[in-house]
Amino acid sequence: MERLIRKYADKLVRSGLAEAGAPLLGAWDAELIWNREDPSRSLFEEVFAGMHISSLLFAPPAEPYRTVVDFLARTAPSGIIHPEDTETRTFLHDLPVVASRSPADILQALKNRKCAILPGRGIITYGTVSPEQAFVTFSSACFACFVKFFADYLRDVRAGVSNPEQQAAFRRAVQFLDPPPRLETPLLTGPFRDEAAVLTAMEEAGKATVDCRLVDSYFGNISCLFEEILYISQTGSSLDELRDCIDPVPLDGSSCVGITASSELSAHRAIVAGGAHRTILHGHPKFSVILSLACEEKNCQLRGQCHLHCPRPRQAAGIPIVPGEVGTGPHGLCHTVPPALTRHRGVIVYGHGVFTVGKTDFNDAFSALLEIENACREAYFSSF
Repeated sequence: MERLIRKYADKLVRSGLAEAGAPLLGAWDAELIWNREDPSRSLFEEVFAGMHISSLLFAPPAEPYRTVVDFLARTAPSGIIHPEDTETRTFLHDLPVVASRSPADILQALKNRKCAILPGRGIITYGTVSPEQAFVTFSSACFACFVKFFADYLRDVRAGVSNPEQQAAFRRAVQFLDPPPRLETPLLTGPFRDEAAVLTAMEEAGKATVDCRLVDSYFGNISCLFEEILYISQTGSSLDELRDCIDPVPLDGSSCVGITASSELSAHRAIVAGGAHRTILHGHPKFSVILSLACEEKNCQLRGQCHLHCPRPRQAAGIPIVPGEVGTGPHGLCHTVPPALTRHRGVIVYGHGVFTVGKTDFNDAFSALLEIENACREAYFSSF
């Protein structure tokens, strides 16, 4: 357990989510152990004792997350932040703000949600089985707040209702943005000769996607078609840790191995069934998601249902934006993404992320993912 605590405390720092030495991570082994000393430990030990959990994480987010989280917490109606991205809608629901330092108030929030925002202090979350769960939730909360803050700012500026406090927070947050991502060296080239080469290429592309911060925590997925077998990342796997987390799914349905595959297996199968593409990469790059939420349609009767059904053609930086939920339901993205990819190198799913494709290896798919995100970032800042 000590190894896992160190791993995920360090991963928060490497991911740019927390500053070195900031994460406080405790976990139950033979006894409750922590990664470091901290004056707040007694408070969080009370919280820990009041829940059936295996780990507890608290950390002030690193910039620019700290600025946007603090702003959203200060201005949240009724003390609840309501992001609109898909990760939040399916995983977090909303983010409660707990201004009190009372363990009882923090406990109440965590018993209803997976994390809570402590204004001016940080984010607290937990894992029921592993510290990885706490890391994933912390990462998702940072992603959700980032997307909401920048999407809200664009909306308010366009509507002429942005106020000085919001503008000051925006200027400060922008100062801390990472430079536009880029890949320094090419990925493995195809066509791949055997299964080992496929797995190596997937692991490399997945890690590059995380290293370039085009996806956070365990979201996103990746696949490669080789000899009528679709190799695809497992559901809940981290793209930078894909070793032993890739499922070989026969296209003819002759195996049930796909039961642990990504929840977007149906979309991947439909994409490769077209015959033009053999590799697929799906990430959650932030500015692509932000622009997907930026709709100027007035008095739309479908407002709030954009992720399910939008009859209007939309695009961001020349890339189509389509609706679609995870899975195979009537509004599943398996119905909207594959047709769009027959005409475009990539597609943005509303509030969700980007799918890109390659013919033989992951170089085209990764380049498209980078280019789409960087184009959306440029388009965002050109809007003002």
